[in-house]
Amino acid sequence: MPYKSRWTVPVPECSLPTFLFNSPTQSLGAQRCFSEAARPDTHYFTRDTFRLWAQRFALGLQRSKHFKKGDRILLFSGNDLFVPVVFMGVLCAGGIFTGANPTFVARELAHQLRDSGATYLLCADGSIDTGIEAARLAGLDPSERVFVYNASIYDDDDQNQNQNQNQRTTTTTTKSRRSGTIKGCKYWGELVAPAEDARCFQWDDLTGPGECDKTLALNYSSGTTGVPKGVEITHRNYISNTVQVANIARQHPEYEARNARARWLCFLPLYHAYGQTYYVAGAFNRAVPVYVMPKFDFEKMLEYTQRFRITDLTLVPPIAVLLAKHPAVEKYDLSSVENVGCGAAPLGRDVSLQVEKRLGNGLNLKQGWGWDINKKSFSAAVGEPNANCEAKIMSEDGTHEITGRGPENVGELWCRGPNVMKGYWGNPKATAETLTPDGWLKTGDIAYVDAEGMFFIVDRKKELIKVKGNQVAPAELEALLLEHEDIADAAVIGMPTDDGDEKPRAFIVRQPGVGAALTEDEVKRFVEGKVVRYKRLAGGVEFVEAIPKNPSGKILRRQLRDTTRERLRREGARL
Repeated sequence: MPYKSRWTVPVPECSLPTFLFNSPTQSLGAQRCFSEAARPDTHYFTRDTFRLWAQRFALGLQRSKHFKKGDRILLFSGNDLFVPVVFMGVLCAGGIFTGANPTFVARELAHQLRDSGATYLLCADGSIDTGIEAARLAGLDPSERVFVYNASIYDDDDQNQNQNQNQRTTTTTTKSRRSGTIKGCKYWGELVAPAEDARCFQWDDLTGPGECDKTLALNYSSGTTGVPKGVEITHRNYISNTVQVANIARQHPEYEARNARARWLCFLPLYHAYGQTYYVAGAFNRAVPVYVMPKFDFEKMLEYTQRFRITDLTLVPPIAVLLAKHPAVEKYDLSSVENVGCGAAPLGRDVSLQVEKRLGNGLNLKQGWGWDINKKSFSAAVGEPNANCEAKIMSEDGTHEITGRGPENVGELWCRGPNVMKGYWGNPKATAETLTPDGWLKTGDIAYVDAEGMFFIVDRKKELIKVKGNQVAPAELEALLLEHEDIADAAVIGMPTDDGDEKPRAFIVRQPGVGAALTEDEVKRFVEGKVVRYKRLAGGVEFVEAIPKNPSGKILRRQLRDTTRERLRREGARL
């Protein structure tokens, strides 16, 4: 039988703008909701001004030449103060938001433009050459469909000058980005309507039967196992996820006091689902102020955590590893942090313990899913099914459910709930391979359930290493390697052998200073004493400057495999 959540929460049936803003005109208050971390005193939105900016962009889109409801708008930019405005503005206009990794090259961006069928591309000014090339590859006219994007619109707008009379400087360069064209592309301010026109702009409530199942975002998969696919997320999905996460926080006996002093720091990418649900929908729903960083910078993260008295840290494994091992942590006062969570990929419990010890304050780092906030995690479990969700462990061929408990009863994790995606955009074959007719999502994660009903993610199904008929989870070996004090980061892949088998191969980043003398033999011996023979690093150990990862923290194992195979082929080496 599936494991059902012990929590149930009501999920409003409406659009995300209605859920967050309630109405176009009802006062939301003057509390700040989003601020630039670098300039919080002069560059910020209150709850009222944020809604108005979203309304202005929505009205501007609807007035534009090519946009109609249901169209996709692609944002190609890193984080800034206006990314939440673009996200919510697109939804208010009745469109579908899609964000692209700001490090994409033209070919990758062109794929997302084509696949999503985007009407407009909002392109960061520093990446305009890439945007223009991608648009042409996708068959779009840059002069009509590509808009130069940045946050400079804030400094030249009457709304903000009325909101904040502090001094601002405007350089000639900034002015040129707000008027005319850049390389034949218009500035995105042309898509923003005047404030006086937009104050009463009414978005679609989507309160009719099934209306909230309309798609609001296409969040593209990382493409670690193939071409990136557009994951269709609905209004119901995001609202469900928001109330599910809030339900966990509200279980704390001091929730009201904790929420009143909460401050969050956004260093994760806002084009990604993690950033959108947590920092935009989740924060606004709970009236938690967010300080936005343009990109992840570890020392800046520490500095801002101390300066703004940040209370909650939402991590991905690479950042958790830095908190556990980087010497800079000792220079900052992080005592304001009350809650630490980690997601996107498995994290070893040893790293969690190191983070807890360094941050102090009685913290308990929890991973992933549903957790009783009043209980502590003493393992690498991801918790239990979140509110309104259910889960089960299936045989890898999908033919039967595995009901036994413990690490010997592993299988593929299947989930079902109101937060599960609608499907893959324009890809019914991939959708049918991933979603069953009765709504179960085949996650591709290999997992098991322990005696207490806690779920453990072992690794990705497609990333397991096959060694003489045995399965080796890279994440298990990576967690083990990170226990070594001279190892700052690690990745493990399976390298093919001439006989069709695989051997585990480790990529190691030495700890600066103390780890400089670490050798391959020392790494191998460290692992050999702690694992069964077939899990040993028979494929070798390689020392690297950095482990390649996507912005959400997932190790790019396919990239490691491909580059290593090609290099070994050129060198004539054999495994």
